[in-house]
Amino acid sequence: MNDGAGLVMNVPATAALVLAGGRSSRLDGVAKATVEVDGIPLIEHVYAAVRACTPIVAVGPDEIGRPGIRVVREDPPFGGPAAAVAAGVMALDGSDAAETWLLACDLPRAGELVARLAKVPIPAGSDAVVAVDADGRMQWLAGRYRVSALSGAVAQHPETVGMSMRKLFEGLRLHPVDDDGTAVDLDTWAAIEDYRSTRKDDHV
Repeated sequence: MNDGAGLVMNVPATAALVLAGGRSSRLDGVAKATVEVDGIPLIEHVYAAVRACTPIVAVGPDEIGRPGIRVVREDPPFGGPAAAVAAGVMALDGSDAAETWLLACDLPRAGELVARLAKVPIPAGSDAVVAVDADGRMQWLAGRYRVSALSGAVAQHPETVGMSMRKLFEGLRLHPVDDDGTAVDLDTWAAIEDYRSTRKDDHV
């Protein structure tokens, strides 16, 4: 399966929030969104995965903007992922979307991840379907959420700057879905080089 920008998939009619506003301190300040994997920047893998969604909101610097994608920024910049989620949720105000993807910008297999989670409806009594990796870790920035649930979480925490995602989402009912490796994120050079090497071996 092609998990790059050319992947075509059927995704629900939802919004999409893409977070790309971190300092990339573990990448020596190089913006994760711009790192190329499979010949294209990481964020393009994510944009391709959600291109059928409306609206698409990206949280980060102006440079991540693309046609049809609204860019907003957490206040202050680099306020952390919870603050970025809050900024993204505010940008969805007035949207008709009942659900939204919430994705980090460094998911090289975003196409496969979205295709996998799109098959799983959010169960009654749950607020989201969220990928869980092989070690049992919930990947909060690799899921599909009820917009009302995200709005409620943000409303309960008026000050999100510096807040952990665990704290922001502590009241949400998350339905876990085995990611089968599709939620791998690349936030260190070691992870990037290991992923590139694995991909190269797969194509030999």
